[in-house]
Amino acid sequence: MFGGNNKKEASKAKSSSFMPATATPHALNSLVNGTVVEGTVKSESDIRIDGAIKGKLFCDAKVIIGPTGFVEGEIRCQNAVIEGKFEGNLHVAELLNIRETAAVNGQVATDKLIVQSGATFNVTCSMGGKQLSRPENRAVPSSNFPNKEKEDSKVVKEAKTAGA
Repeated sequence: MFGGNNKKEASKAKSSSFMPATATPHALNSLVNGTVVEGTVKSESDIRIDGAIKGKLFCDAKVIIGPTGFVEGEIRCQNAVIEGKFEGNLHVAELLNIRETAAVNGQVATDKLIVQSGATFNVTCSMGGKQLSRPENRAVPSSNFPNKEKEDSKVVKEAKTAGA
């Protein structure tokens, strides 16, 4: 009499315990210091990296690379805060915040950018939805600056006069 119901309840509990949980709006994934992940990481909610990722990171929310964090590869996300190290291609849909302890190298595409004093930021950067492209090495003709030669000769003349 009781055995039939218990089996049904037990099977219900087993099947519901394997249901994937949905992401909550303020959930935070965390990769702690000392952890290394190689490959592709996908996240629907915020993720904080204090360890290392070598590969790709796709995030529908904010990526935070902590002071001990290191990512080498590609990141695509909505927003990012970098306090640690990043090398590779970084695509941020909205705001990229580079903190004073950060070291960023590679290519960056973002809508808005904050780089705090003290950060190392050696990148090719594209902002406002424009595509990354290599700048052409073209000299600007001096005819575009008609008063430039007059200003240069005036400065040289003043310098010679001051030295005499």
